Amino acid sequence: MQKFGIDKALRLGILVLTLALVAVVASTLREHLVVAGDSAPSFSVTTDTGRKISTSDFGGKILVVNFWATWCPPCISELPSLNQMAAEVKGSGVVVLGISVDKDKVAYDKFLKKVKLNFETSRDPGADISSEYGTFKYPETYVINRDGKVLEKFIADQPWTDPAIITRLKGYAR
Repeated sequence: MQKFGIDKALRLGILVLTLALVAVVASTLREHLVVAGDSAPSFSVTTDTGRKISTSDFGGKILVVNFWATWCPPCISELPSLNQMAAEVKGSGVVVLGISVDKDKVAYDKFLKKVKLNFETSRDPGADISSEYGTFKYPETYVINRDGKVLEKFIADQPWTDPAIITRLKGYAR
């Protein structure tokens, strides 16, 4: 009779532990997508010009983070307008940062020599930063305020020279 009680307790214990393991595994498989209103995941990069930029310290400015790649046609098509927007908001309290997920450093460097950009760039070949944001399709852009909150999220290429976008970005910086 005592053996039956021990068996039952062991089976119950194994069942509880198995359910706990399944719950832990299931929670890690769920994608976390950062949206407007969320806290921006922390990161720190050294840009291609040697400047350190992080979500916790970017000079008290509005940070526009664009995830992109040289092999991504929509990313390349939006670069001219993103580049022009970066030039237009320069000095207004808005910092633009392009984070490339290019694995091939040689191709990335060659591209940057060919295309002169008006904003800081950095390479994240493991896509570690973009995956923290839940970004797996490019381009995707986040506007982050001084408190580290995401104000806006733009999915796909955008008309960055649209006066409404530029006005909104400058307005966030006031």
